[in-house]
Amino acid sequence: MPTSSCKDIRDALAQCLQESECVMVQRNSAADCLREPLVDTLPLKCKQLKKGFGECRRGMVDMRKRFRGNQPIAFTKIQKTEDTGEGYQLYAGKSAFAGTRGETDGNSKAPEDWREAENRRYREAQEAAAKKS
Repeated sequence: MPTSSCKDIRDALAQCLQESECVMVQRNSAADCLREPLVDTLPLKCKQLKKGFGECRRGMVDMRKRFRGNQPIAFTKIQKTEDTGEGYQLYAGKSAFAGTRGETDGNSKAPEDWREAENRRYREAQEAAAKKS
């Protein structure tokens, strides 16, 4: 039975499996969906959670982590940061993604290149000088 360090990711995997097509439509058990050949029909999120849960379980017996303990990746924190848009990090300090310009949909106008801006200003100055003389 997994300890509390893997509980969040285990619950998230169970929820993902219950909502997957393998369980809902094809009426397979969640345990069967985690085994070959049905594991290939799972959505990417469930596959990632399955891999993360396996790594968490392996970390429980990893002797390199015996002093600090198995550091759980709190799935609820990651899910909350995905919803709010704030960056997620595993170390202290400011997040690498916090304070960015914001989300873009790809349809906005690209910012003007600095070389083009310099050329435009130069041409405007030349035209102004030509009008004066």
